Amino acid sequence: MYTTTYASSVVAAVLLVAGCTSTPVPAPAPSETTAGASEIAPVDIVMAGMKAAFVDFDEVGVIRWFAEDYIQHNPAMPTGRAPILGFLPALRESGLAAEVHRVLSEGDLVALHSTYRNAQLFGGETLVAFDVFRVEDGQIAEHWDNLIPLVPAAETASGRSQTDGPTEVTDRARTADNRTLVQGFVPDVLQGAAPGRLTDYVSTERYDQHNPAVADGLDGLGAALAAMAEAGQAMSYARTPLIVAEGNFVLTASEGALGDTPTAFYDLFRIDEGRIVEHWDVIAAIPSEMAHDNGKF
Repeated sequence: MYTTTYASSVVAAVLLVAGCTSTPVPAPAPSETTAGASEIAPVDIVMAGMKAAFVDFDEVGVIRWFAEDYIQHNPAMPTGRAPILGFLPALRESGLAAEVHRVLSEGDLVALHSTYRNAQLFGGETLVAFDVFRVEDGQIAEHWDNLIPLVPAAETASGRSQTDGPTEVTDRARTADNRTLVQGFVPDVLQGAAPGRLTDYVSTERYDQHNPAVADGLDGLGAALAAMAEAGQAMSYARTPLIVAEGNFVLTASEGALGDTPTAFYDLFRIDEGRIVEHWDVIAAIPSEMAHDNGKF
């Protein structure tokens, strides 16, 4: 499995709309009050905040859409809105751009699957990320993320990239069922309570894999896990604090270990007809020291 330590980047926390290839989300009018914004869909608030901070570099917009006591879980970034404001001049000059591939929204949580390019200042030329935001009272109140260097598709075990595949959210009427499926899969398979139930959750006919080190299908998954265990790098999942589900997609964010290294696992699953048929992930080590006291989760 490919892993990385966290890049010291505000962009990892918030630059998510520049170069977005998904349908643009209209930004609410800046003149609206915070109370009025509480009636705006969380996904609209998140995308408006991202545009204000990292496309327009607009201090007024950042103050409008980010809570003053914004809670940051990226280990390298201080908590609060002030660090975002302080970083705006550097962002304006950086040339870093982001492409958002997938957007999920459930309740007060919004999850984005993105690629950051020209990101040398933040740990790599090109990074793949999952970001989760919590919205409260019409503002972005909290943020979690995971980042990893992009591996060229020609070098992956499946020949797939870390971000390609379906992007459209469908089957919204099945959101609850798909969430329940993954909520069973996590303890039984990822946390090891009943690994023999794997095929109760994952399709035996199709399992498209986007982790660079894992080939397609259940055979590919089994071979990769066996190789990791033999190398002393077995994965273990201890808890899953975050789940965001919308339609055919479910994102889980889990804490555990890769070998002896504390690790955060972000896994995105696509479900079709009651079985998991596709998987993307970002796996990153959890550092022992952070720029805040909020913890990784």
